[in-house]
Amino acid sequence: MALVVVAFLSAGPHIVSAQSSDSENYRVTETQFNSGATLEGCSGEYCTRSSLGDPASGRSQSSGSTASFGAATDGEPLLEVIVEPGQSDLGVLDTENTAAKTALVKIRNYLSEGYTLQIIGDPPKYDGYMLSTLSSPTAATPGTEQFGINIAANTSPNIGADPVQTPSDETSFGIVEDDYKTPNLFKYENGGVVAYSNSESGQTDYTISMIVNIANSTPAGNYDSDLSAIVTPIY
Repeated sequence: MALVVVAFLSAGPHIVSAQSSDSENYRVTETQFNSGATLEGCSGEYCTRSSLGDPASGRSQSSGSTASFGAATDGEPLLEVIVEPGQSDLGVLDTENTAAKTALVKIRNYLSEGYTLQIIGDPPKYDGYMLSTLSSPTAATPGTEQFGINIAANTSPNIGADPVQTPSDETSFGIVEDDYKTPNLFKYENGGVVAYSNSESGQTDYTISMIVNIANSTPAGNYDSDLSAIVTPIY
């Protein structure tokens, strides 16, 4: 039995929503960008696709686009988020191997007391059936149905990276939540906070790793998932 997973990240059409934080002197708008994968892959009876967000601010660079953060403006609150776009075919899944994909989320905030980063969305699903999520940090186990993420440099599977503080840890202070920072252990909670900062911070690059495993009992079908990164300022 096999399952094809296509795309963790997509640069296709997006949905935009916003939330505001106010005081007597200013208002900051927290914006969420979300996109769906436009391609899907199939093998026999199994197909699936999954994506994670689009840029919320700045520019991105690849063969067809560029990305960078803009400069902070004195006296004005700033929250910048970039989710690097792109779509990848994870290949054919079977009960012997773990499928994996990474996405890069970059965050910078200015004149706030910090931020939280959440990942929201259902795991891959088909006709009302969703792949099982990992409710606590768990190792990837081929042959066992699993969907989970972390933000760490993993060796099993060999994906991911620890957060990168830019330009240095003296000016950037992003922190990964305990349940998501241990190498080779994965978890997924829809809407759960995966990272944060307790102060204004320079750029932190979070590499989010996703794993998917299937079991012999996993129903056949066209599985689809749409994940979004939401960053909320703290005041």
